[in-house]
Amino acid sequence: MSGDLDRTPRSLLVCDRSSFLNEKNRLSSQVEQLHFNYKVSVLLPECSSAPSHLDAAFNSFSSFYLIRELPIHELLEKHFLETAVYQGSVYGVSYGTRIDEDNCVALMPNGQLSLSLDKDSFELLGVEGKPSRFNHRTNCRFVVSIDLTDSSMAPGGRGYQRLVTGLTSRLRLKADFLLSHHPGGGASLQPLLSRYDWSEHRPEVSSRTLTDLSCPALLTSDLQSRDPHGFLEWLGAVDAHVGCENSSSSFLSSLVCPEPKTTASRALSVSVCGLLLPQDVHRLIQQIRRYLEQPRLESWASLTVHGFVDSPVSWGGSEHGVLRGGENFYSLLMLPDHTYHLHLATGAHDTCPP
Repeated sequence: MSGDLDRTPRSLLVCDRSSFLNEKNRLSSQVEQLHFNYKVSVLLPECSSAPSHLDAAFNSFSSFYLIRELPIHELLEKHFLETAVYQGSVYGVSYGTRIDEDNCVALMPNGQLSLSLDKDSFELLGVEGKPSRFNHRTNCRFVVSIDLTDSSMAPGGRGYQRLVTGLTSRLRLKADFLLSHHPGGGASLQPLLSRYDWSEHRPEVSSRTLTDLSCPALLTSDLQSRDPHGFLEWLGAVDAHVGCENSSSSFLSSLVCPEPKTTASRALSVSVCGLLLPQDVHRLIQQIRRYLEQPRLESWASLTVHGFVDSPVSWGGSEHGVLRGGENFYSLLMLPDHTYHLHLATGAHDTCPP
């Protein structure tokens, strides 16, 4: 047996407790720093259907585009830079590529372009980069980070021309690409889209009503004595349709609901999948807060946001790596008294979340 298989993979979990009423809480900036989200999961105990304002938030996530075989040099096209990158927040990430094997690309809302390349591709490109921090014994992978808003990268400049030449003459890098733009929507992307095979997609919303759900008894905001790993495991099991009864007749799961626990007669589980923008996640959080303000409601709500496993970056512009799991997610537990618990997690190959 491989020595790696008998060790629990290293992971990082940062826990933050604060209040929405605290002007110094960092929640907004933390939400904004996970740029590339593919799934949002919400759990509402003692709820069978979402009120209209919350249902509207689930269904109002921005649409996104899938462009087939996009030449990456198109992201440097002058008109695209002027109408999209310079004017708003563009989110773009290569689709179907694997961060541990393929060349991967991300365009961040601050205009930063990140290329995660194998050694041969990096040498062909011929621009400055650095070895991946996830190389083991030899430098077999490299990262190129370019600030497209920097004056040295203005169209016609030396740095700009060198990168364009590399991507058009030496390394003709193409990838299926997911692209979204806030706040301009698709108008600023149309000239680019018109030149390639593309399709527009709406995030997919699905919901389930659960009955007699065993769940933690979160009666107060004091959760310091609880095991956050156990709580997150339970949330993940509920979202993945895995039972936590741990009965003697079942060998599928040994997961259990953390103690002390109670039983919710009903609960609503909702998920949204696609290229999900942080701005839309933040708006959903505000609507969940509004839901928790109902005078007869004495409950809580959780929201979990998963980043793309194979994105070249995770938190902010930090390099993302995959060896076993590729996790980069956060889970927000919200309580009626406006307090919240935020858990930020990454896998074995990431820096500490913010």
